[in-house]
Amino acid sequence: MTISKNKVVSLTYELKLDDNKGQVIDKADKDQPLVFLYGAGNLLPKFESNIESLDVNDTFEFTLNSDDAYGQTNNEAVIDLPIDIFKVEGKIDEEMLQVGNVIPMQDNNGNPLEGLVVEIGDNEVKMDFNHPLAGKTLHFTGKVIDVRDASEEEISHGHVHGAHGHQH
Repeated sequence: MTISKNKVVSLTYELKLDDNKGQVIDKADKDQPLVFLYGAGNLLPKFESNIESLDVNDTFEFTLNSDDAYGQTNNEAVIDLPIDIFKVEGKIDEEMLQVGNVIPMQDNNGNPLEGLVVEIGDNEVKMDFNHPLAGKTLHFTGKVIDVRDASEEEISHGHVHGAHGHQH
């Protein structure tokens, strides 16, 4: 069966920075494959377009520049926040608030986001809200291990149910 819209795809992959000789930053193997509903908008559009029309047992290798992946680094996403917002019961949680830590936060509309602590000052904390892979070139290699028709429920929910998928 061929990868196309509303198919459930299972694949293995290895993600490296820059090219096929780059640092491995993520992977999915046959014991824990990536399983997703193709065409539901859950993955990078250029990732999906690069695997479209592949069949079971086909392999793939492609590179996405940052514009086709997570975009360029946005300097406006690096901001200074008052240190007081990191207080819990009037005290700074020093285990949580450390340079290099990623802290779950919310924007003004209550949407979840994660910020990387870049610098801690006396009154402010510099946080970077760029995606960790913003500005990076991504190189994927992998193999399609299964393709099946999605159920009506999976299509209506926009994600895979069952093994390696979402459980309700």
